[in-house]
Amino acid sequence: MLRAPRHFCIFILLWAQGSLLLSNNPILAADRKEAAAISGAASTSDSLGDILRYISGAWDTLTRTMNRCESLEDSKTDGEPLLYLPADMPIPSSITELQTHCRVRVEHLPEKITGPGQIDLSKIPAEGLLYLENPYVVPGGQFNEMYGWDSYFIIRGLLRDNRLELAKGMVENFFFEISHYGGILNANRTYYLTRSQPPFLSSMILAVYEAERAVGKQDLPWLKRGYQFVERDYEQWTHHPHLAGDTGLSRYFDHGDGPVPEIMGDPSHYYRGVAYYFLIHGGSHKDYLIQASNARAASPAMGPEFPIYVCDPKAASAGSSDCAPADRMTLTADFYKGDRSMRESGFDVTFRFGPFGAETHHYAPVCLNSLLYKTEKDLEQMSALLGHPEEARNWKAKAAERQQRMVKYFWDENRGQFFDYNFVTRQRSKYEYATTFYPLWAGLASKAQAQSVMQNLKVFEQPGGLTTSRVESQAQWDFPYGWAPIHLLAVEGMRRYNAGADADRIAGKFLSTVLDNYKREHNIREKYNMMTRSSETSVVAGYAQNFTGFGWTNAVFLEFLHASPGARALLQGK
Repeated sequence: MLRAPRHFCIFILLWAQGSLLLSNNPILAADRKEAAAISGAASTSDSLGDILRYISGAWDTLTRTMNRCESLEDSKTDGEPLLYLPADMPIPSSITELQTHCRVRVEHLPEKITGPGQIDLSKIPAEGLLYLENPYVVPGGQFNEMYGWDSYFIIRGLLRDNRLELAKGMVENFFFEISHYGGILNANRTYYLTRSQPPFLSSMILAVYEAERAVGKQDLPWLKRGYQFVERDYEQWTHHPHLAGDTGLSRYFDHGDGPVPEIMGDPSHYYRGVAYYFLIHGGSHKDYLIQASNARAASPAMGPEFPIYVCDPKAASAGSSDCAPADRMTLTADFYKGDRSMRESGFDVTFRFGPFGAETHHYAPVCLNSLLYKTEKDLEQMSALLGHPEEARNWKAKAAERQQRMVKYFWDENRGQFFDYNFVTRQRSKYEYATTFYPLWAGLASKAQAQSVMQNLKVFEQPGGLTTSRVESQAQWDFPYGWAPIHLLAVEGMRRYNAGADADRIAGKFLSTVLDNYKREHNIREKYNMMTRSSETSVVAGYAQNFTGFGWTNAVFLEFLHASPGARALLQGK
């Protein structure tokens, strides 16, 4: 780090308006439009029936198809909408028809993609939407594409609301992504071709399979087809570069390099804020910020440069005529790899993997490996259903081995929680995070471990439900915010280990928080403040907006309402 003479002070000019850390944009016009479309006809009544009608109508409002013009829009990029088809796919007649009604360019990807991240993005002339065969539900707000882990929770809600065909079509879209885009993507945009999201495919398939079987249709051929796609998805997580050192576990890893393009507004505003944070805090963070001259020598494709100024301490303000340019700083390639990998985790942004997720790719995380254990157990179940006992035994053994390794690296007996493991420093994290409930949901925790985790429920429980962490980093995936997916997995994990009273209480708090805010705002949000039980957020790292819609919140509301009779009775009395 640069050091100024004793009689000088260093000022960093971020050359961006608004927050030092982020461009704090107002709620987007698209967000307001989405909210109005979903809730426009909603009654001002505070009845439970109103919110259920809102959710039922939201599935249609949030549905996108490739033959509708509005599905092609992307508020995160500029220019004419661009739709890409797989390299070897003929243009469908529906897309030919689409071009007569919409302002859209249709192109083919420059090459066939054979695996995750196996495409040279420089060959793609402009960012665009990736074609999918079936309709799908988007989260809400600015998000106008089908997301990886969001879709699992959305599918649960669709099945609960008897929208089986739409739910199954979304699973089929993931089959299409694996076949044509190399794997399940963060979402179906070209700028997401370098990464996936948390692996829920086996859970999606079994949810649809069981829903069909419940109405008398046991579609074993479809289950067999799904099994093959789960195997392909599983492979990417259990081979280089997704391996977490020599732990035998897995990590998040984005195949791309440098800044991500999908941040709202000018992405360099966000990265200026990160650079400022690292410069101010110094210490171990110096590894992520270096002089631009050194960075250019190491890598010509590093990222934006940020000026710093050395000023006389008597100067009235930074940037006055008394200031002189001292140097330019840039973030390192390793920071950008961590930043991108954090976005694959879905937890963007949290300080759980270091400030701004800079060390995400250095960790074997509890969440990812719990989901892979669940995948292995699901493949064991699917093998048995398909009449392949030898394969079932193989998956059972893989799951047992992963369980053993997870306990070795993640379980802290003294603290009674599961923690992520940094395989670079060979140290277990001390960052308390609500993903400690994932091993309960997946069923890999012992009874004693589950009891210890439940004894620590007070670490996360607040008036509105569960906070993600106890660290107020000003990031949206940290304290004091709570999210629907974490609540569902935690509550279902509690029930799995016979902590039904705690599960009902947490579910009731979350239901009540969502319903009370719906009464005031007539919409459902992406996240909530668990301390104030409100939708008010003050996010610096992450999306400053609290988007409406909202797919996974709608879904979890329905699930909790049906699975917690006590909580439902409470809401009906409101």
